[in-house]
Amino acid sequence: MDFIEELKWRGMIQDMMPGIDELLKKEMVTAYVGIDPTADSLHIGHLVGLMIMKHFQRCGHKPIILLGGATGMIGDPSGKSNERNLLDEKTLRHNQEYIQKQISKLIDFNSDKNNNAELVNNYDWMKEQSFLGFIRDIGKYITVNYMMAKDSVKKRFSGEGEGMSFTEFTYQLVQGFDFLHLYEAKGCKLQMGGSDQWGNITTGTELIRRKIGSTAEAYAITCPLIKKADGTKFGKTESGNIWLDSRYTSPYKFYQFWLNTSDEDAEKYIRIFTILDKEEVETLIEEHRESPHKRALQSRLAKEVTCMVHSEEEYNKAVEASKILFGKSSIETLKSLDEETLLQIFEGVPQFNIDMTDVTSESIGFIDMFAEKCNIFASKGELRRLIKGGGVAMNSQKIEDGDMKITPKNLISDKYIIIQKGKKNYFLVIIK
Repeated sequence: MDFIEELKWRGMIQDMMPGIDELLKKEMVTAYVGIDPTADSLHIGHLVGLMIMKHFQRCGHKPIILLGGATGMIGDPSGKSNERNLLDEKTLRHNQEYIQKQISKLIDFNSDKNNNAELVNNYDWMKEQSFLGFIRDIGKYITVNYMMAKDSVKKRFSGEGEGMSFTEFTYQLVQGFDFLHLYEAKGCKLQMGGSDQWGNITTGTELIRRKIGSTAEAYAITCPLIKKADGTKFGKTESGNIWLDSRYTSPYKFYQFWLNTSDEDAEKYIRIFTILDKEEVETLIEEHRESPHKRALQSRLAKEVTCMVHSEEEYNKAVEASKILFGKSSIETLKSLDEETLLQIFEGVPQFNIDMTDVTSESIGFIDMFAEKCNIFASKGELRRLIKGGGVAMNSQKIEDGDMKITPKNLISDKYIIIQKGKKNYFLVIIK
C-alpha cells in the first residue's frame, strides 16, 4: 500500500510538505500524532488522527502516539478563544492509563514486526527541563516574529477571546521541542495532525532544521477538520461528545450515532473511519445511491466502527437493542440490556410511575395496573378490545390474558416494564 495514495482517495490530506512522498517510498518512516490527555476518554474527533496512524502502520511504517502530559498542562491555543483549564500530574496520569487502553484497540503495540507502535508521554522528558535551560537551548532558535505569524496566535492577539497568556504563547515551541526530541531519540521524521495544527507542526520542522541543520529530514502532513454536511461540528450531539469509552457513551448510542448519519456524511465517513478498501467502498456507495432508502451504507459504517472501537459482541448487542423499537426483540433481549442502554432506547417515550408495593403485593391485574394506575390506556374497555385484537405487549410479549397478575418477575432490571400499544407506540413504566 502507498500511504499517500491511501490518504488521498480517502480525503484525508489537507496540507503536505514537499519530499514526504519520496521519503515514504525510500524507507520505513517513524511518525507521531499528539493527543492531549485532557479527559480519561478519547472522543470520535480523535478517531481521525488514530485512523491515519492505523493506515500508516498498515503501510509498513512505525507510529508513535504522543500523549501530551506536559503540553496538556499548558493548553493548546489552536482553535480556542479562551485559555483552557490546566490539569495536575495525577489527573493526567489517570487519563493516560485509560486512553492507552482505547488506542490499543485500534493500533498494534505488540507487533512482531519492527513497526510496532509506541506510546510516549512528553511529560517524561519535559519534567526535568529547566526554564533557563529551555530558553537557552531551544528558545534561541525560533524568533518571536516567527511565532507571532502563526494564525492561532494572530487571532488571539487581534481581539478574539480574552487575549493570550505567555503560557499559551509558548505552546508551539514546546510542541516543536517534542518533535525535536522524537527526531533525535526515535528517528521520527514526520508529524501528523489536524489542519488546525499546521502552525504548531511546522514550528517543529523549523526548529529541527535550525538546530540540526538544513539537511535534516523533518516533515508535516495535516488532514482536514471533519464537519457534517450541514456545516456543524463533527461528533457533537445535543448531549455532548460521542466518547470511545462505554462509561460515557454506551455501545448502543455509539452505534446509533453512525447509523443515523446523513447520506452525504456516510459517503465521507465510510472512507475516513474504516479500513475497507477503495473498491469495496465505491461498490457500497454505488449500491447505496441506487437504493438509499435501505440505508445499507450507514449500516455497514456503523458495523465497522462499532466493532473496531468496542467489539463484535457489543455491535451485535447494539443491533439487537435497535430491533426493540421495531417489535423484533424477545424478553431475553430486553433483560440482557444494562439500565443505561434501556433508558437510551426509550428516551423520549411517555413515562409512568407505579409504586413498588402495587407489584410486590401480586394482587393487581394487567388491566387494572395499566388502565387505572398509570392511565396508559383510556379505559378498561379499550384495553380489553386491544388485547383481544392482539395489539398489546408487555416486555415484547403479547398479552392474551388481561387479568394476569403483575409481579416482580415482570420487571426488567428490577424496576421497569415496557408496554407496547400497536406497532409503534411504546410506554416506559418505572416502578419506584
